[in-house]
Amino acid sequence: MKAIVLASGGLDSTVTAAVAKRDGHDVSFLTVSYGQRHRIEIDRARDVARAFGVLNHLVLELDLRAIGGSALTSNDPVPKDRSETDREGDIPSTYVPARNTIFLSLALAYAETIGAALVYLGANIVDYSGYPDCRPEFLNAFETVARLGTRSGVEGRGIEIQAPILSLSKVEIIRLGASLDVPFHLTHSCYDPLASGMACGHCDSCRIRREGFLAAGTTDPIAYAEE
Repeated sequence: MKAIVLASGGLDSTVTAAVAKRDGHDVSFLTVSYGQRHRIEIDRARDVARAFGVLNHLVLELDLRAIGGSALTSNDPVPKDRSETDREGDIPSTYVPARNTIFLSLALAYAETIGAALVYLGANIVDYSGYPDCRPEFLNAFETVARLGTRSGVEGRGIEIQAPILSLSKVEIIRLGASLDVPFHLTHSCYDPLASGMACGHCDSCRIRREGFLAAGTTDPIAYAEE
């Protein structure tokens, strides 16, 4: 069965891709270059695609900086050194308006074009930063949209949205990835990397990742600007 994986080059999407391959699907990658300040993740997605032997990897250019509204698509500062309690508060400035809605819509169009029946997304509701478009009710609603708004859905060949790590903690995601030989050293999670591409170590994404590897009792293979 053909499957599209929304591949960002990050830890979660890479583990998700490994799950899709484990399940025996013919995997294609879709990566969106949306004007994000951490553009290095696009290069990492390409690295992951090569490591997984994915031959069909589409990189779409879509400049969301024209819309703005996020620290990831503007020059606004990225929150740093927030505690777990802080991260459980308001939706942070790193939220990109309607990003998963946009990405899933693109993946849906791509899936319909190549005859894929599945779209895999690395959404997570446990160790995340409060993004509303990572919740199961959103994904369920989007699956309804996919059924009602596509030729595939109308003809009874619906496209399913798969989020296999949705309810896993970061520790569980890392352990799952390790069991599937995920190349963690190729992944990138930082929201505000240095010009060299090195992870800052202080943004929400870096902190969640580092805390996860520490709790999993294993070493994070990537380097950080400040240890």
